[in-house]
Amino acid sequence: MRTRFYKIVNVIILCVLLTSGCGSVSELSFDTLQVGSEGEEITTLGLSPEFDYEVPESLPSILVNQVGYACQSDKTALFQGDRIPDTFSVVDAESRQVVYSGQIEQRENAEGTDEQICYGDFTELETAGTYYIQAAKIGQSYTFVIGDNPYGELYHAALKKYYYNRCGLTLSSELAGEAARNACHAREAQLKDEASVSLEVSGGWHVDEMSNRDVAKGCQTADYLLLAYELYPEVFDDQAGIPESGNEIPDVLDEVKYEIDWLLKMQDATSGAVYAGVSSVDNKASGYLLYVDGINMNVTIRFAATLAKFSYLYQDYDRVFATQCLQAADRAYRYAGKYLNDITQEEYFHAAAELYRATGSGGYHNVVKNYLLENPIAEMKNDFVFLGCVTYLSTKQKVDVNLCGDVMKILMQEGERIAEASKNAGLLVNIDEKQGGAAEMLRDIARLTVVDHIITNHEYAMVLQNHLHYMLGRNAESVSYLDGAGSRNYKNVDESRGIMNQIDLNAELVLMMSAIMKELDTAG
Repeated sequence: MRTRFYKIVNVIILCVLLTSGCGSVSELSFDTLQVGSEGEEITTLGLSPEFDYEVPESLPSILVNQVGYACQSDKTALFQGDRIPDTFSVVDAESRQVVYSGQIEQRENAEGTDEQICYGDFTELETAGTYYIQAAKIGQSYTFVIGDNPYGELYHAALKKYYYNRCGLTLSSELAGEAARNACHAREAQLKDEASVSLEVSGGWHVDEMSNRDVAKGCQTADYLLLAYELYPEVFDDQAGIPESGNEIPDVLDEVKYEIDWLLKMQDATSGAVYAGVSSVDNKASGYLLYVDGINMNVTIRFAATLAKFSYLYQDYDRVFATQCLQAADRAYRYAGKYLNDITQEEYFHAAAELYRATGSGGYHNVVKNYLLENPIAEMKNDFVFLGCVTYLSTKQKVDVNLCGDVMKILMQEGERIAEASKNAGLLVNIDEKQGGAAEMLRDIARLTVVDHIITNHEYAMVLQNHLHYMLGRNAESVSYLDGAGSRNYKNVDESRGIMNQIDLNAELVLMMSAIMKELDTAG
């Protein structure tokens, strides 16, 4: 009887496997079925059902800036989906009372979205408080505030990111809170190409999770922070909560100087050439080993531009140090000039523009004029061209008026292109996730920020604010891309979406927010 039972079980298993597409009979093997003692009831074949079903996250169909809106600013919520009603309500989050009702409108020219996008304006609501928006059929939004200064804390957090990234410095709990730590990477570093040579290269900003330091990225970051200060000096104070606070120098300049001090260490004392960076390698036996990356011409010419820009803006606070920086910039420029085949015309133009403004030397001016004459349609998407042109337009030295007029025209056209693309987009921002995403968006917005500063256009100011709304959750995925902000933060969704933890993108964010802070302060 027991033998007959074994045969029946084996036949059943064989039939199941043959009908399930698991391979040929010759590939199958069977283990002997184990049963209890005679008379013991068989209750299972040893198979346990597994249920691994993840409930999909339900996202709101009403998109808002999850931090909030300034009392007297324009306020727009976006509605997405295929069952959008005609009206919406703004509800006080504490009392649950409706405080404002409005019409939902659809625009004919919304581009770049797969779903229907509609718009609800509640600009008239100026009372400070915490709210959410609700609408029939599609539910409610995340909460947000309306207040006099909704972005102040976020703005200072973006600026303080650089203090947290300082290398070679002990961060006190008083100033850094949970980010407090002992000084790191204070030991000397070896030259990668010549291990017997060591250099003291402490300082600067970490640029990634490996705590590496990079001259090119540091220069790019410093350039945009300095541009933000140059355009909007009134929004920067001396109370950011860094060690230098209270020294009567704007803290943004103190922060950039921390990086400049390190950049000076990266210049070869003999030639004027500049090393590319410092790499940190985790050696289990010896701890972190530091290596100085080799000399690089692109880095050298970029160093020249940044040091010249800093020297020009810092001379009112410390003329001796500013002069030291200018001399270092000139040495780097001259060294790179011996290897023009290894650098781009755009890099050379940028450095010459910064050095011309700082010195008034005709040799630098000739390089600037020759580049603009040979490139009558300047490519403003290129960082070096953009930054060099802005500096040339703002110099107090003698300039070619016709060339300045051409540059101004191209810059204005670029600003208008960005503004028009943003107005026509479904989410009211000029972004293409397939073409660079947030990095591309911030690069464009930096151009529009400069244009808005030149002509002070309310329409452009609203485009800038719409991009901040997008970064703070008014996007198709309702994700806030900025640290510590919003109900649905990128850290709980996708770490790669963060903007403030990338020092170069964060600097462009600071530039954009500086313009917004100035606009809101003026409106208030």
